[in-house]
Amino acid sequence: MSTPSLPRHGIKAIAARRRQQREAGAQKSPWRQRPWWPWVKNGATAAFFIAVTWLLVEYGRHVDWDDVWNSLRSLPAPALWAAIALAATSHLLYSCFDLLGKRYTGHNLPTLTVMAVNFVSYAFNLCIGSLIGGVGFRYRLYSRLGLKPGVITRIVSMSMLTNWLGYKLLAGFLFVVHPIALPPAWHMGNHGLQWLGAALMAISLGYIVACARMGDRIWLVRGHEIYLPPWRMAVLQMTISCINWSLMAAIIWVLLQQKLPYTDVLTVLLVGAIAGVVLHVPAGLGVFEGVFLALVGHRIAEGQLLGALLGYRALYYMVPLLIASLMYLAMELKARKPKASAAPARLASHSVTGHARPKRSAA
Repeated sequence: MSTPSLPRHGIKAIAARRRQQREAGAQKSPWRQRPWWPWVKNGATAAFFIAVTWLLVEYGRHVDWDDVWNSLRSLPAPALWAAIALAATSHLLYSCFDLLGKRYTGHNLPTLTVMAVNFVSYAFNLCIGSLIGGVGFRYRLYSRLGLKPGVITRIVSMSMLTNWLGYKLLAGFLFVVHPIALPPAWHMGNHGLQWLGAALMAISLGYIVACARMGDRIWLVRGHEIYLPPWRMAVLQMTISCINWSLMAAIIWVLLQQKLPYTDVLTVLLVGAIAGVVLHVPAGLGVFEGVFLALVGHRIAEGQLLGALLGYRALYYMVPLLIASLMYLAMELKARKPKASAAPARLASHSVTGHARPKRSAA
């Protein structure tokens, strides 16, 4: 059973009560005082690092580094620099996704800190999967910065929602107006792709309509708080996500030296992205390249296509991963050093209620 939105004083009362319950729960956690708790905590940390290391090694084993290097060396300098600029712009834009989560939850971490956490988690997410990269790194880094698990969950949810809502809108539009011929083995013709595109667009547009009609309010559904952002934030989510996916396709298009129409490259990229997610392959290794070869391999030389895709992996996956690894190590070392300012930061984090304060009272 759900209830309509709550007025402002009701939202404040619920937030205050939840905050008191969390603080009381923290004071009544006897297992944190047990002698074995540090061993459990350190063991979980060690397991996290072991999992990350193993996944990175597995990722590296499946990459033909000689081919990557040769593909980059064979590119004209203007195309290479343009691709580097596009990759940097895309990562910078994606680093702003968690700023929507900052607005959504109302936490007070600095903007550059949030962008750094977002960049590190995204780079690892691309290479070793969302469970460790997109979720695990955010939980570890944000918790070290003083945010509560409930707040981190809402930040992660907001970022993932932003990414895939924009994907649905852009992919749906292209599948409807610019369907690309699928291989017969896929058992889905152009009409099937168009129907899928219409469904994807309906989901994203339905989200905007819901935010326009019921946004900026807190709803209680079976005891759980659900906050729909204002419609302007929903539109911003769609906009930055669509731009980011478009930038990713532009990298491959530039590396192919514009020998395929940009809309074709963008459509195939979107098909390849969802194929990698469905098959649960880290970084979509093999799947991404297979989709491109299946859909446009007959229109361009296989060597040039694979060279462009390897160059894309190097610029968009591997170089950011190297930078993110160094940033992550720096963050870990910084977190281990005692700071005089740590206490004010922790006090500030306790004031986070998990939702940005609505700007208007609900009727």
